Formats: sequence, C-alpha cells, structure tokens
Amino acid sequence: EKKARRQDVWRSVVTQQYQADILAVKMAAQLLNAAPHHEARLYYSTMVQDESRHVEAWLKLLGEVGGPGTRDPYLDELARMFLDDLEVLEEKVFLMQVFFERLIIPRFRLIARSSRGTVLEDLCNRLTIDDGIHHGAGMAYERVLLETATKRTKQKLVTAANRMLPIFVDHALWRPPERAWIGRAMHSRDVQRLREDLDDGVRLANSLGLDVSDVALPY
Repeated sequence: EKKARRQDVWRSVVTQQYQADILAVKMAAQLLNAAPHHEARLYYSTMVQDESRHVEAWLKLLGEVGGPGTRDPYLDELARMFLDDLEVLEEKVFLMQVFFERLIIPRFRLIARSSRGTVLEDLCNRLTIDDGIHHGAGMAYERVLLETATKRTKQKLVTAANRMLPIFVDHALWRPPERAWIGRAMHSRDVQRLREDLDDGVRLANSLGLDVSDVALPY
C-alpha cells in the first residue's frame, strides 16, 4: 500500500509536467508561425523539437507509472489563454518565455531534489537546462520586439500579465488528490517560494524596460 501511494504521488507529478510540455509544444509551434524574423523562425523550429522530446520523455515515464493521473485545471486555463486569447507576438513571447518558462524552472529543481538517483531527477536536470535556454532566448527576442513596439502594445503586456498571474498562482499551489496532503503541509513554504518567483518575474520585466508598476501580484 505504501509503495502504491508513492507511485500515485509520482504519477501525479509526471502527469502535471506532461500537461505543461504539451502546452509548450503548441506555444512553440504558434511562435514559429507568428515570428516575422528569419533567425527567430530557425530558433522556434528548434524549440518545437525540444519540447516534443520533452513530451516523449514524459509519455515514456507515464507508461512506467500506470498512465496519466488527474489533470491540472489551471494549466488547462493557462493553455486556453496562451493559445487562444493572446493577440500579438510580443504578448506570447512575454508570457510564455519570459514569465512562464522562468517560473517553471524552479519546479524542475524541486522535483529533482526530491527524486535523487532516479531517471526523474536526470530528466528534470536536463529540462532545467533546456528551459533555461528557451527563457534566455525569449528574453533576447522580446528585447528585439520591444524596440519597435508601441506604447499600446507594451500596455497590453502588463494587462495580459495581470490576467495570467492569478491563474499561475492557482496552478502553482494546486495539488491533485494524490498530493493534497503535501499541499497542506507545505502551503506556507510554497507561498514564500511563489512570492520570490513572482518578484523575480517583475525584475525581469523591468529589465526589458517595461513599466510593470500596475502589475498586481497575487501574493
């Protein structure tokens, strides 16, 4: 019974990461189609391949732990927003690569620390490197895009961030039934870690020259 409960916990972790990388594949494909710069298209063609390999790895792990578990409803909500609601390229790059991928990297490190000596630790360490590259590339490309962006476009980024952050907070603090007890035990630490991550995201936005004084941090 203890082994079965442990497997359910890790299956829920893998399911959530698989779901997140499905979103990443779809977003990378959108960015590939939307980017007007030749160099950016070359990069996003690579990003699509990277994220597809991540999905393949999670699928193989899911096969080892008995198939997918409960879906994260807030990731589904973020997917609808990223894929369907964002109107301009600057918004998509800003929220997906500058914010989302930066905020997700600490989660990989946390999973790796909790799964020492396993294939999951190795996978999360590799994903930390990959997503760090994607985040850095997104920061560089967003700087290029913002050089010619209008004030109205820049304001749209702040408005979109205000819409996205509460959903991301719900995602970061959500736990499936298999990990509900962990969420209760770790809530205070999770909120502290989340606040640090969100503050870091604001600093990144400031470094891009964006006025994010109107961004309302949920915590």
